[in-house]
Amino acid sequence: MKVFIMRHGEAVHYAPSDEERALTSHGKECSVIVARACKQQGYSEFDKVLVSPYLRAQQTWAAISSEFSSNDVVTSDDITPYGQAEDVVEYVSAIAELENLESILLVSHLPLVGYLTAEFVGDISAPMFPTSGLVCIEYDVERRQGEVLWHIHP
Repeated sequence: MKVFIMRHGEAVHYAPSDEERALTSHGKECSVIVARACKQQGYSEFDKVLVSPYLRAQQTWAAISSEFSSNDVVTSDDITPYGQAEDVVEYVSAIAELENLESILLVSHLPLVGYLTAEFVGDISAPMFPTSGLVCIEYDVERRQGEVLWHIHP
């Protein structure tokens, strides 16, 4: 299956709480540019999309959702900045088997996006993600092993 991991777009630095930090217009633009580049790679549909409940992640998905199609978009409290990568990978693996998923997109945050990438691939250090960064991983659910196919940065 293909696992796509995207970091939210650039967000404002100050808000009443971290959860309420909104995307900047530049963040929206860069996220759309990355989404279009993903489409040029041949990927415009996801079987499932998981989005962090934080405002900047929700706004990132709202900005890019017109570029993609998915009938199953879920807000997931497990993919906030300090979510547990091991638990998320186990969850994704379980629903991939149960729902016979061929693709999933996770819209999340640092540091989790790096830890998720390392956990899905194994034997790599957690990579840094720029805002709006997107990675595509070919993931073998049975073997619990993946390989980075490509990454896109704005």
